This record gives sequence, structure tokens and C-alpha cells, in this order.
Amino acid sequence: MNHTMNQTFRRLMLAAALGTAALLAGCSSTSKNLGNSTYDFGAAPVAAPAQAAAPMGVLVVTDVTGVAALDSERMFYRLAYADPLRARSYSNSRWANTPLSMVTQRIKSRLSQSGVKVLATTDASVGMPILRMEIDDFTHTFDSASQSYGQLVLRASLFHGHKLVDQRVFNQKTSAATLDAAGGARALADSTDAAAAGMIAWLATLQLPKQ
Repeated sequence: MNHTMNQTFRRLMLAAALGTAALLAGCSSTSKNLGNSTYDFGAAPVAAPAQAAAPMGVLVVTDVTGVAALDSERMFYRLAYADPLRARSYSNSRWANTPLSMVTQRIKSRLSQSGVKVLATTDASVGMPILRMEIDDFTHTFDSASQSYGQLVLRASLFHGHKLVDQRVFNQKTSAATLDAAGGARALADSTDAAAAGMIAWLATLQLPKQ
């Protein structure tokens, strides 16, 4: 009898935890208003005065690529502690643009702030270094019903003269201040800025081969 009661109690506790997380993640975005909410990264932080030369003079930056789900305005979250294999989307909140586009523009902006002359592929000439990036993860993840973070996993590859110079993976996690879409958006924006800062530092260490 006790064993049966314990099993029942555990099922009830799990159901309660899942219900709480769903309420926090899925519904909290509408707690302050009944309309849809749209989020972006906001203005890029003002860069500190440059203390050193730009990591590169000129750099061709291609559009960031990733899975098809990141080529839409849907905002995804994941209950890692209860249902880690399922990606869910907020019902009443979305991005102002696709994550692929927003990350592309943010990194270009931060590179420009560092002194790099950023060019698109259509403006490039032969022999210019090319930066290619791919997103492996861009999700608001819940560790528990009371804690979450925004995670960006981005793989960057620098090419010069059709040859790979170096490749680096940037895995950035930022704790979310609130357990809702707004908190996830802010955390993912901060993770993107952190990845951009790491990328600038990485590029500064690279020596381009002579052609």
C-alpha cells in the first residue's frame, strides 16, 4: 500500500512541476497584456574606446546559417529538467525578425564597432578573408521550474583564399532574470553579445597566410 501511495505521490509532484513550468513559460508572456509581444536584441551596447588595433582590416561576413526552425520568428524554449528532447514555442511572443538574421546583424555591428570594415559577399573581391557562421542552438532553456538561461551555440570558420584558417565554437549561456519570453529574449541577446566579443578576441589572434 505504501509503495503504491509513493508512486502516486511522485506522479502528482511531476505533473505539478510540469504544469507550473508550462504556466511560467507558455503563459507568462501574456500576464501583463492580452496581445502578442514582439522582441528583438535592442540597441547594441556602446563599445569601449579601442585599446588596440582592429582584429582585421577588412572582413567579408556571410549570413549566419542554421536549422530551418531558426529561419522563422518563433521563440523556442525547452524544459531541460522534465522534457529535454522537446522544443516548445511561446504562443503569444515572437521575434521581430528571424534569429539567423538578428544574430547576423548583431555580430556585424559588433565587428564594425571594433574597427573592422565589414563587407557583404556581394561586395567582396578576390583574396579577402571570409567569416562563415552556423548556429547549433538558440534556445531559452529551463534548468528547473525556477531557473532558466538563454543559450547560443555558434560555430565560426575563417577562410582565406578558399582555405580554412581556423574554426572556433562559441557556447554562451546567460541566466534569465525572469521566467518568461522577455527574460529569455534578454538572455539570448546577452549571449549573442558575449559570443561576438569572444569572436573579436579570437580573430585578433589569427594570422592570415600570404597569398
